[in-house]
Amino acid sequence: MALNKKGSRRITVDGIEYRWRIRRKPSYMQGLCWTPLTYAVEAASGSQPGTTLIVTSGQAHPSNWVGVEAEPIRPAHVVASIREARDQGWDPTRVGSPFQLDRSAGFIVQS
Repeated sequence: MALNKKGSRRITVDGIEYRWRIRRKPSYMQGLCWTPLTYAVEAASGSQPGTTLIVTSGQAHPSNWVGVEAEPIRPAHVVASIREARDQGWDPTRVGSPFQLDRSAGFIVQS
């Protein structure tokens, strides 16, 4: 699965260039703040797409429907997520299923 270039942002971590993207519209569960925001990361270089990193943040989607304030995902958060995923075995050049990284500790479900 490759990320669309439109709407994605580039970031360089430890000399490797990546693209990351947050879905513009929240999913139904994110819209109601039942699940946290997720975003996708992949290596930006290379002719073949590799494994995509799916990061589950501990924050609400900024376009949620219930008015919960959301902190923006900053590049520092993305860098930390990429490094943590690499430490856990994510290889962005290897083909395979998406690699899931859960950083949602402390997320409070809204009811």
